[in-house]
Amino acid sequence: MGAQWKHAGQQANAAKRGAIVGKLVKEIIVAAKIGDPNPDNNARLRAALESARKQSVPRDTIERAIKKGAGLLEPVNYETVVYEGFAPNQVPVIVECLTDNKNRTASDIRVLFRKGQLGNQGAVGWMFDRLGVIEATREGKHDIEEAAIEAGAQNVEPLESADVPAGFTGGRFFCETTDLDAVNKSLSAQGWAITLSEMSYLAKNKVEPADAEKKKETVEFLQAIDDHDDVHRIYTALA
Repeated sequence: MGAQWKHAGQQANAAKRGAIVGKLVKEIIVAAKIGDPNPDNNARLRAALESARKQSVPRDTIERAIKKGAGLLEPVNYETVVYEGFAPNQVPVIVECLTDNKNRTASDIRVLFRKGQLGNQGAVGWMFDRLGVIEATREGKHDIEEAAIEAGAQNVEPLESADVPAGFTGGRFFCETTDLDAVNKSLSAQGWAITLSEMSYLAKNKVEPADAEKKKETVEFLQAIDDHDDVHRIYTALA
């Protein structure tokens, strides 16, 4: 979820899977709360449901999360909190959290950043572009650039082959945050299946640590942050 620095094919243990499911459920709740609880009218919710299904989240868990977000069950109030700073080796990083207790989260994030450098709001934000990002697949062979132009996206790149089913075309589409919903609807109308839809931070320039050991140190730092239950997405300039 916004952490492209992870090693490909990394397998989660049972505890890790529980954390992943918890984060997916939070995303469903928030998506249903801030938008239409009907996924047909809510691209962010559709993408969240697709991610949950890929992780085999039980249907009743998904339905309960949607109802919580829609206010039909006991209220759950998650707030988005963003932290900025540097990972080891001066790699800029933005951490987006969903939390029901900002004081707890702030305290935990400060501890996690001891090996890095936690900054104030805006400390590294200027090193990133704020854009809408949509990942989508479509059966058959298709021209992703043509699809991007028709949808009103600014740019597009092919998805990694590991993320695309055999016989499908996959693209990562970039647009202004204000155009995210319109591009989602256009791609869906063209027959593309949306697998991710989010407002993202994209690094303007990548940072390459001096050697493999330093890069490993940076990755371990990012992994420790990502393991925290309140951390929703991580954006970094790590090359």
